[in-house]
Parts: sequence; C-alpha cells; structure tokens
Amino acid sequence: MGLVKKLEQSSDLVNGMADRLGIDMGEIIARDPEHEGPKLMRAIMRCSQCDDQAGCTQLQADQDHLDAAPTYCRNKDVFDRISQG
Repeated sequence: MGLVKKLEQSSDLVNGMADRLGIDMGEIIARDPEHEGPKLMRAIMRCSQCDDQAGCTQLQADQDHLDAAPTYCRNKDVFDRISQG
C-alpha cells in the first residue's frame, strides 16, 4: 500500500475511533489548531504503524459506539485522556 493511501486509511480510523468514543476531533482542533493539529497528525502516524488496522476496521464496522478504545490501539492513551477531559 502506498504512503498516501496508508495515511488516508489511518486518518479514517483515527477519526472513526474518535466518533465512536464520542470525541469531536473537529471541535478540539478548532479550539487550538496550532497545538491540536500536530497532535492529530501524530495520532494518524501512530495508527499508520499499527499491525491490526484490519481488526480496527472490522471493529468500527461492527460498533457505532465504544466506551473505550481497544487495548491494542496505539492511540488508546490519547483517547482515554481526551475522554476524561
């Protein structure tokens, strides 16, 4: 898979996970784009290095809502921190 396609897929997964956790990434970035935009890019990069994107894709296809990110998620700590707010 090419780099651009991989990053696109990872962006979709990060945003999809955020949606399922009730996190509005657009609102977070709009509040402080210079600080939060790079955080989102780091989350996408971490996701792009995940060995189980297929599992995450399936999880998101099966679930409209999640209480927490799965333990294998490379961004679990980030999502947990945002959720706790």
